[in-house]
Amino acid sequence: MPSPDPAHPSIDSHAADAPLRIVDFAPTDTLLRDDVNALGVLVGEILAEQRGPAFLAEVERVRQAAIRRRESAAPVAELADTLAGVEFAHAADLVRAFASYFQAVNLAERVHRIRRRREHERSRDGAQPGGLRDVVARLAAEGVSAAEVAELLPRLRIEPVFTAHPTEAVRRALLEKERLIVSCLVADIDRGRTPGERRADRERIRLALTASWQTAEAPPVKPSVADEFEHISFYLSDVLYRVLPVFHEVFEEALRDNYGEDAPVLPAMLGFGTWVGGDMDGNPNVGADTIAATLSGQRALVLGAYRSDLGALSELLSQSVSRIGVSPELLARIEQYSVLMPRAQERLHPRHADMPYRSLLALMSERLWATSHDEAAGYPDAAAFLADIALIEHSLSEHAGEHAGGFAVRRLRRRAECFGFHLASLDLRQDSAMHDGALAALLDDPDWARHTVDARVAVLHGLLDGSREAVQPDAAAAASTLAVFRAVADLRPRHGERAFGPYIISMSRSAADALAVLALAGIAGCVDGEGRVPLDVAPLFETVDDLDAAADTLRALFADPVYRRHLQARGNRQVVMLGYSDSAKDGGIVASRWALQQTQIALTALAHDSGVRIAFFHGRGGSLSRGGGKTERAVIAAPRGSVDGQLRLTEQGEVIHRKYGIRALALRNLEQATGAVLRATLRPRPPEPREGRWREIAAQLADDARRHYRALVHEHPDFPAYFRAATPIDVIERLRIGSRPSKRASGGQGGVESLRAIPWVFAWSQNRAGLTAWYGVGSALETALREHGDAALAEMARDWPFFGTLIDDVEMVLAKSDMAIFERYSLLAAPLPDGDLHARLYPGIAAEFERTRKAVLAIKREDELLAGDPRLRLSIRLRNPYVDPISVLQVDLLARWRAAGRPDDDVLQALVATVNGIAAGIQNTG
Repeated sequence: MPSPDPAHPSIDSHAADAPLRIVDFAPTDTLLRDDVNALGVLVGEILAEQRGPAFLAEVERVRQAAIRRRESAAPVAELADTLAGVEFAHAADLVRAFASYFQAVNLAERVHRIRRRREHERSRDGAQPGGLRDVVARLAAEGVSAAEVAELLPRLRIEPVFTAHPTEAVRRALLEKERLIVSCLVADIDRGRTPGERRADRERIRLALTASWQTAEAPPVKPSVADEFEHISFYLSDVLYRVLPVFHEVFEEALRDNYGEDAPVLPAMLGFGTWVGGDMDGNPNVGADTIAATLSGQRALVLGAYRSDLGALSELLSQSVSRIGVSPELLARIEQYSVLMPRAQERLHPRHADMPYRSLLALMSERLWATSHDEAAGYPDAAAFLADIALIEHSLSEHAGEHAGGFAVRRLRRRAECFGFHLASLDLRQDSAMHDGALAALLDDPDWARHTVDARVAVLHGLLDGSREAVQPDAAAAASTLAVFRAVADLRPRHGERAFGPYIISMSRSAADALAVLALAGIAGCVDGEGRVPLDVAPLFETVDDLDAAADTLRALFADPVYRRHLQARGNRQVVMLGYSDSAKDGGIVASRWALQQTQIALTALAHDSGVRIAFFHGRGGSLSRGGGKTERAVIAAPRGSVDGQLRLTEQGEVIHRKYGIRALALRNLEQATGAVLRATLRPRPPEPREGRWREIAAQLADDARRHYRALVHEHPDFPAYFRAATPIDVIERLRIGSRPSKRASGGQGGVESLRAIPWVFAWSQNRAGLTAWYGVGSALETALREHGDAALAEMARDWPFFGTLIDDVEMVLAKSDMAIFERYSLLAAPLPDGDLHARLYPGIAAEFERTRKAVLAIKREDELLAGDPRLRLSIRLRNPYVDPISVLQVDLLARWRAAGRPDDDVLQALVATVNGIAAGIQNTG
């Protein structure tokens, strides 16, 4: 691809309105420009090499047409005419050409973030805004004492949970190539490379880009759960395992810098979770077998990583007893292991006999090998492995070894404290209806789910008290459910208590749903030595109505004596999962955000009154209409008292790749999340006297927005057919990027209710409408502006983080949306058998978009979207001319594919390429 200089905008706010082709990069970003230019030239060379100069010229011609369309507000039809009737295989190549550009510019921007971080670190205070150095310094300046920090640290817990819900699942083979490109770009950040080294880096980058071009974005078959495990394991074992000790070192340094000798000792506070292999909700491919396979795979990965670390430590810790002392306890451990593992002792090199650290490390590695092979000599648990690490750490500290390896040993200890022998906690999730079905079979009661809550609770009490005479233990319909609990009972002793996260109950609506899990676990024998179920039971409240009723549900649960005994055994801590995706799909973004806010307020008050600590688990997706957005802003906007030192949230889709694909950026994201939790817990926002009035307005906004949203999405008789025509949902349903079906098992034929939230949102981001994040918002805001005035709502957006974050998020989606391109998709609904649905629905949707845009601008007192965020605004402008051709191609291909009866042929493959390309360009998808 030719050098993109002329078409790339600056991040200089003064140039924000300049014509796209003449905007320059700001001086602070000249190195970003250099990276973009260099990568763009390489992409162009590769396209010419792989598809010929004529192909490269065609790509440039399409690019120029897209830019003209943006600069002169020309009709989309002119760009569409340029691409009409393109051969299918050629269309896929065109899409991949633009996607190659996205890959290059995305990587350049990520590397630039690393560059900016280093610039902050080299500055006088070294505190990047939002990082731990910055947050701790600000808290100390605001009077937070070392004692306050020390009191919080033992309960501080940050836990990202990686799910298998892909909207942009980058193949591991491509992830490895991206890492190679990043390493070459990062190596030159300080411009210390010689010309020869730079030429070598350029060739390595070219190799990676060329190999990426020649590699299919997705495998030819639908991924299995094992494939999803391999994908997630890249981030856990190759990225987070590496950055975890660095995170603790940054945190410790920040505490020392601000509290000196009073700095508290930093405990382990990071943890990681996963749903891969344990999320049974709607996925028939997940069950007891995948649970066992996932835990086994994770164990093998982390034990292998420890053995690698032990090998590296062995090279460092070459101390000889003739030169330095060693603790007697360490020498005794060597003797103990010589007896335990005589063959391992025999393999020790005789020349290392005077090097006790090296000898012990070799024996520890042998014991880890035995652990992974279930041999008697293996470690019984991670605590025993940590005890050996502690022996080495203590001996070094007592014998002048801090700077002779103590630092490296401490890094291994940090990793072992976090990852144990399990790597990541495996959450289990199942729909409450599946539990009801299992109980109906076990009790031989087909009407089980239709009984009142009180009647079901009474029966469940009997089951939990051991009265199980009426249970049909061989009921086939309950076999898979009971097998899961039996697997937990069998696997927990081997993998450890932390191997399992909470058991999440989707579609929770009553106390009976939680008691059902305890009863089924008891029937399966999933209990500890004292007869208690060793799992946190976490209700997931998903719809707006269920969120509204959550406090009453938990109040009844906490009043239940049987469940209260379970809670006492779990430390009087209740995990509650909040569903962002389905609540937004149910009632729209305003109703969802408001219900989530109100639920957290009500449950925080309930926790105070009941003495049960409620730990919120935020089920957020990648897109804003599924709870996406900046984590630190969401934490700060949470209700007072609801954070309480903890953040557990799902990470999924393209968000995982964007936040955790590069080690330096993974570290930055962990710092930002932790810093936000520190601030929200130690110095929450003071009480705001105006908030009562603001809440009244927000409640009315939520009601109005929900009514407008549901009138279209759930109540308009033509909407389901329109949705299926005006979005590429039929392509998304055929994608091979996840093991879970796109529809719920109980769903109908294409209705909105039957569709899962991820493909629902994904479809609306593909057609550039972004409808799920703004429809209904404009009508509600228009009413509020008329009744309260723009000054009142502007004050809310400025001074109330909840409302300000909501408005900013809606603004961003509006800025990424393009109604002119969406109209091309909408026209696909014109020739339907039911009539011209485009004519019936598009005008109202377009009018609502304009109402929302005008209302947001009135509240923000701006004339253009993102006027207050020039960097984001220009980043979107940078990508739009390259996404537009892919969108236009997708519309053309959709029409031809549907006319041919939606065959599984080259047209579908070209359409899949457009889906991947748009996802890479938009970056907020599912």
